[in-house]
Amino acid sequence: MALWTPDPTFYASPRDAAAAPDERYAYVVAFDRQAARPDAIAVLDTDPASSGYGGVVGWTELPTKGDELHHFGWNACSSALCPYAPHPHVERRYLVVPGIRSSRIHILDTKDRVSPEIVKVVEAEELARRAGYSRPHTVHCGPEGLYVSALGGANGEDGPGGIAILDHQSFEVLGRWEMDRGPQYFAYDFWWHINHDVLITSEWGTPSMIENGLVGELLLGRKYGHRLHFWDLRKRRHLQEVDLGDQYQMPLELRPAHDPTQTYGFVGVVISVEDLSASVWTWFQENGRWQVSKVIDIPAEPADPADLPDLLKPFGAVPPLVTDIDLSVDDQRLYVSCWGTGELKQFDVSDPFKPVEIGSVRLGGIVRGTPHPADGGRLRGGPQMVEVSRDGRRVYVSNSLYGAWDDQFYPEGVGAWLAKIDTESFTLDKRFFPHGDDFRGLRPHQVRLQGGDASSDSYCYP
Repeated sequence: MALWTPDPTFYASPRDAAAAPDERYAYVVAFDRQAARPDAIAVLDTDPASSGYGGVVGWTELPTKGDELHHFGWNACSSALCPYAPHPHVERRYLVVPGIRSSRIHILDTKDRVSPEIVKVVEAEELARRAGYSRPHTVHCGPEGLYVSALGGANGEDGPGGIAILDHQSFEVLGRWEMDRGPQYFAYDFWWHINHDVLITSEWGTPSMIENGLVGELLLGRKYGHRLHFWDLRKRRHLQEVDLGDQYQMPLELRPAHDPTQTYGFVGVVISVEDLSASVWTWFQENGRWQVSKVIDIPAEPADPADLPDLLKPFGAVPPLVTDIDLSVDDQRLYVSCWGTGELKQFDVSDPFKPVEIGSVRLGGIVRGTPHPADGGRLRGGPQMVEVSRDGRRVYVSNSLYGAWDDQFYPEGVGAWLAKIDTESFTLDKRFFPHGDDFRGLRPHQVRLQGGDASSDSYCYP
């Protein structure tokens, strides 16, 4: 898989990446909640000039059942162009697809084919034996290897979660990344300021806290994660813990500035136990210490308890449930998905400390059920995973969060759909709405765009 010249989908700077060609395909993981049939990778046609535009044109089933595909990533990306990268001629070719319940990691070849082909499966036993982890989650392509976060420990241990490193080419598990984890125990997302040798991790909960759904007693007891951790990326050592306050439960997705000269980023917080609001925070460094500041507050919406799932009836309100955010490659726009209220918000973050809301699209939602303009029926689920094209002109959102949580917040069924929004007009594309039977009974989760997207690549040059 080595090339004589760098992969043409690698870009030295975010500015170069923003000028990349439009994606022709989107890869989507889809899972069977009942674990009665295999999960799959669906491939969507994203070329508006194609007769298959907006449809599922490729499909690859896994060989096993019960994996619950969730997040995934590429084997290699623009970080391979960093000056110290040992493998500058690797190829963006393989999708690295963990199963969050099975702890298997699937490697799928996308080259010269529409439907990816499974070429390797890293079994849960290898991840446990070599790295001491289970429940793999986020995948990022680093200069020297593949980084995979994991929520749980090995051999039945609930934690700590952490990060495993895999070889770029053989996909063998090399081992645990952390040399000194300090006070860190919960894991979820991670990313880095690659030119500053800083890695950031966020917190969700251990497998026992999430796998059977959100535990109300733990939430109200403020037991889920509420901290960020800052690490020395090269020395692999914990540097500093920043506590957002235990009322701010579950800081999940991390979106650092793509500009490698900057050291700020955004994290979305699912819920405040004080008023059910959601929030977005900016992290930054000041006087040599990492700090955070809440920059976006999204209130809960009052609702008739009769319209709410059992979990929310006592509160008489719908929480926004910010479960994903995404930052455009030019660092100018932040997209915030409110899975509970059924809304995707667009913010101008040219000043990362003073975001300004400039757009909103309503779609689905626990109470509203806002329909898509291409299909007038009540829509279940809400905007959840959000992905932005490299040029920032297109946003894709899918509707399933996590099997057990889907069932709690959308007990009538979460459905299956994926929508596309034009970012200039901030309106839904009526021609692009794969849904229902298009996903063959599976629920779609994360989207990856052909050639890279706003949450896949890191850059070493401004």
